[in-house]
Amino acid sequence: MLTREFLKKWTPSPVTLLLLGLIAYVWFRPPAWVEEISQPAPDVPTVSGQRLADLRGQVVLVNFWATWCPYCRHEMPAMQEYFAAHQHQGFTIVAYSEDESQAIVDDFMRKEGYTFAAPLTPAGVSAAFGGVSRLPTSFIIDRKGHIRQKISGQVHYGRLEDLVGPLLAE
Repeated sequence: MLTREFLKKWTPSPVTLLLLGLIAYVWFRPPAWVEEISQPAPDVPTVSGQRLADLRGQVVLVNFWATWCPYCRHEMPAMQEYFAAHQHQGFTIVAYSEDESQAIVDDFMRKEGYTFAAPLTPAGVSAAFGGVSRLPTSFIIDRKGHIRQKISGQVHYGRLEDLVGPLLAE
């Protein structure tokens, strides 16, 4: 009898279960606003003297992030997983960091095992993309060098599959 009363007392209501399910969904599939865009990508510096135009022929995820941003840190494993699975198909990532020094970024990338490019954001790059008002923000660029989508918020593997997959198939 004591066990039954205990279980009855601690059994969650349907509303509580619904709220817990919603929290879990948002954690694993975070909300983001995807905006369809059709404009040429700016030719901005990337890494080691290269420019974004040098990546034409590949599908590029341009990501603006920072090591101090918890939402940015949360999306990075999915970005790395997608990059590792699809780089042989012509997919690459340029993750512009808003941190204070390249040493901070390099240490973070090395410690976490991320292998995509993560330069500091050069002056004028975020403005060239129309301004980045929040982190993380990402842009998907097709093989012809046109921005196709802007993602304000976190990316996850499923979102990358939905948005980048068709561009890789073109």
